Amino acid sequence: MTIFNPHMTAIAAAVMLCTGVGPARAQDGTSWREAEAGALRNHVQVTFPRQFVKAGESYFSPDGRWIIFQAVPRPAPGVDPDPFYSMYVMRLRYAGDGRIVGADEPILVSPPGSANTCGFFHPTEPGRIIFGSTITPPADGPTAGYQRDRSDYRWVFPPQTEVVTRVVPEIARLSRPVDAITPLFSEPDALAPVWTRPGYDAECAFSPDGRFIVHTRVDPATDDPDLYIYDTLSGRARPIVRKKGYDGGPFFSADGRRICYRSDRRGDDLLQLYVMDLAPVVGAGGRPATRLIEHQLTDNEHVNWAPFWHPSGRFLVYTTSEVSHRNYEVFSIEAPPFGVDSATRPFTPRTRRLTFADGFDGMPVFSPDGRWMMWTSQRGELSPGEDRPSTQVWIAEVVDASP
Repeated sequence: MTIFNPHMTAIAAAVMLCTGVGPARAQDGTSWREAEAGALRNHVQVTFPRQFVKAGESYFSPDGRWIIFQAVPRPAPGVDPDPFYSMYVMRLRYAGDGRIVGADEPILVSPPGSANTCGFFHPTEPGRIIFGSTITPPADGPTAGYQRDRSDYRWVFPPQTEVVTRVVPEIARLSRPVDAITPLFSEPDALAPVWTRPGYDAECAFSPDGRFIVHTRVDPATDDPDLYIYDTLSGRARPIVRKKGYDGGPFFSADGRRICYRSDRRGDDLLQLYVMDLAPVVGAGGRPATRLIEHQLTDNEHVNWAPFWHPSGRFLVYTTSEVSHRNYEVFSIEAPPFGVDSATRPFTPRTRRLTFADGFDGMPVFSPDGRWMMWTSQRGELSPGEDRPSTQVWIAEVVDASP
């Protein structure tokens, strides 16, 4: 069974992997570059079919010079592609005027044969990465998973999946000698689990100071994916969302005070977006504590997923089926006021469509300075032997992405 990216829905996987589409154009017949000009410009494709059967879910390094992404490498002629995603990092190329114009050759950072997903960079330790990995080839047999009704596409949660870490020397040595790196979790270039416990752990991201890791965990006793925060200093994990249904895809805001995620708690397989405030309060005995305030941003009949914060914290970008289940697009959505209970002060966020190409566009993220948006897209041209464009990584300069 193929393991898909746990951040995507089964419908999205179907669109990415099986929809036959031609050269991408906006739905009104204009070019997508023209249609997106008010939001994005200077589009550049940084992964290609000659390298990868498919690539996507990419994130910037803190300095914006590198990206981490998952991909299936292009096999030799006559050889079947790998059934699982591998994890890669790649250095971006910049022109003299500061524009991104391409990328260097990708560097494999995951073990051969393993299933991998959801990579992320440490915010302060150059070259330190985390991602979800089975480390060895996944064992056969039944496993928990998620699937939309009447869909042939499903992704699974291998119970061997752990959040792992390593230092990439090619990145670290640009800041300091590799032998001078102070280990946080493991020795330089050695892959190791951040923690070890039964059940699937993945969909991980650091807090802005690097102390906490927010992630999705599937408890083998319930097979229900929930959200946890792991404290790298104490070694303890705290559940923050334990609702029935798939809660996943979490990210901290740039100020570390909020988390965004998506949930299937309605039980209808239509994912909705949420934001949680980590509001400081005074607890028992005068000790500092945190009040969790949850805001629901979407409540509709669409699949809404892969939310990610703009560095300003004023809005997020996300993937949605609002246009069509056969044409996922990237939208932006306004963030609610911090610390305000939506039950006493209702909030209706504004939204805006950002991408306009045929085929799949999704899993958007911003560079730390907000200048660039990176996402996964099918807008590339057909390559020899393809009957549809593959999903690859694209980057564009942000003109104005606010809703």
